[in-house]
Amino acid sequence: MDRMDTAPLRARWHATTTAAGAAAEHDPGPYADRLLAAWAEPQRRYHTTAHLADVLARIDVLAAHAADPAAVELAAWFHDAVYRPDRSENEERSAALAERALPELGIDAARTAEVARLVRLTVTHDPAAGDTNGEVLCDADLAVLAGPPDAYAAYVAAVRAEYGFVPEDAFRAGRAAVLRQLIGLPRLFRTPYGTAHWEAPARRNLAAELADLSTGPAARE
Repeated sequence: MDRMDTAPLRARWHATTTAAGAAAEHDPGPYADRLLAAWAEPQRRYHTTAHLADVLARIDVLAAHAADPAAVELAAWFHDAVYRPDRSENEERSAALAERALPELGIDAARTAEVARLVRLTVTHDPAAGDTNGEVLCDADLAVLAGPPDAYAAYVAAVRAEYGFVPEDAFRAGRAAVLRQLIGLPRLFRTPYGTAHWEAPARRNLAAELADLSTGPAARE
């Protein structure tokens, strides 16, 4: 279970909901408690509160590119709020959670709909041209692929741990298919910053992992 200090995240949640138009009479604290408890569930090894904090930090870097940074930040909070590694509907359930919670905080229907749309976009990480909010969220979520080799290895090991119930051969085959799909994309990153700073190292990491899958263990444990 994730043990990081969540006080900065709680303060950020309060600031973000205020910026998004939450009604003053609604205390955002209980919502932060529920979300952070979800992000710290014991089945998580990569999709943890540390991942949430990393995505929010990357959104800070990219925020000037977004049309609605507050909506993007809220989408980051919800994008893996529901996460079961053996289920395929996590993003849909996470979006539905946002659709229930945000109106209770007094956030208007248009921004709530945009947050839910962005959460659902993380199924494909394929924003349409001109979707600057989607570009920022997807780039921030995928930036882990561009980490230095030790950080990337830790990410791979955490993903393998989340799928510990999957036999090794099946995991290797499935992971290789995911890597080939990513490598085959014309662009992994859509923001100018992501293209300039993350595209090349991410492709190096993906290619190295794919080569490793053909010759050695699927993850460095």
